[in-house]
Amino acid sequence: MGEAPVFNNNDLHASITNGCYLKLKESESAIVVGNKTYVIGGLDNPASNGVRIFDKSTGEWVIPIVLGTKPNGFKGHSMMLLNNDRILIIKHNSKSNDCVWFLEVDTRFVQEQKKKFGTEVVSWSKGVIGDAERPIVISGPSGVGKGTLINMLMKEFPTMFGFSVSHTTRAPREKEQNGVHYHFTNRDIMEEDIKAGKFLEFASVHGNLYGTSIEAVEVVADAGKRCILDIDVQGARSVRASSLEAIFIFICPPSFEELEKRLRARGTESEEVIQKRLRNAKAELEQGTSSGLFDHILVNDDLEACYERLKKILGLDGSTDATLKTPTEVFALPMEISLSKIDERIIINSENADQKVVLDLSSMKGGAPGRTRGIRMYPAGLHSYDNADENV
Repeated sequence: MGEAPVFNNNDLHASITNGCYLKLKESESAIVVGNKTYVIGGLDNPASNGVRIFDKSTGEWVIPIVLGTKPNGFKGHSMMLLNNDRILIIKHNSKSNDCVWFLEVDTRFVQEQKKKFGTEVVSWSKGVIGDAERPIVISGPSGVGKGTLINMLMKEFPTMFGFSVSHTTRAPREKEQNGVHYHFTNRDIMEEDIKAGKFLEFASVHGNLYGTSIEAVEVVADAGKRCILDIDVQGARSVRASSLEAIFIFICPPSFEELEKRLRARGTESEEVIQKRLRNAKAELEQGTSSGLFDHILVNDDLEACYERLKKILGLDGSTDATLKTPTEVFALPMEISLSKIDERIIINSENADQKVVLDLSSMKGGAPGRTRGIRMYPAGLHSYDNADENV
């Protein structure tokens, strides 16, 4: 973690470097990163993107492209620079489950987006206390039984798993609800979000775009559930290339002949459709079993046996108690706070009370355009090593 001057929102004028002064608005704070000063604030104003940059080398202001889901407006915050590539923001007078945010200014994701857009880019990422179970990507040709296996998981563990809601540019059909069946959007918006790296995978089907956004998967994790993605091999390849840490499972039949037999046994499709599915299945089987894309390959020769193997991969066979989760305590932060740091622990000090909270970032992972997870937060003194340090 690096040191950087921070100017809070109580200062009308802030000295940034060697006699150069910057006038801050009321609710803004500034932090220096190299030759650039990032001014953050105004997040409660819908007309503002909440971030502006002063470039000392050019003496000019830059309004960056702001990616990610930004926090709701807040009246007070404290900031600290981490590793010269992201800014930690702690919201004052907030709950511990919504107080930690990161503005990424030079992470790998932001660097990639700067190249794409050819201008300054920053990205928000919400800090989440604790870890989330890794999402599950399940692929396999039509007729292999992956849908049946997923339904068996959902039935046996009804509160553990959830599906992400996909986006589409097609119009909603009768009785379809926005945000329930799909997130219905227009093509221009979805193409812009795809360009901004907000989608894990997408495809064009009959002239319409369909895709899975990172935010849709994160929402499932935020609800305490493990997200299942039932997608084709092409989609799985896109997810593998993304920042999402998932478990990739490919379901295949005992033989191609058996797969054809199962497809024909449905009795619901024409010969033309069956032949098309068989051609697609052959290509998927070749890619799924030979590319090293998948972590696990399950042969569905016997449904019950295959299901037991799937549960074992996911730690649901009884060898570990994956159904139990330790609840995260939610507590309130005071109105006025200041920040200090010891190694990878941030100490949140209350300015009006003898109260300290430790924010442990030693295990944090993820980041924009999704969540930053693996964070621990607890009152100082809860752990023995806190008492051993005079500064905590």
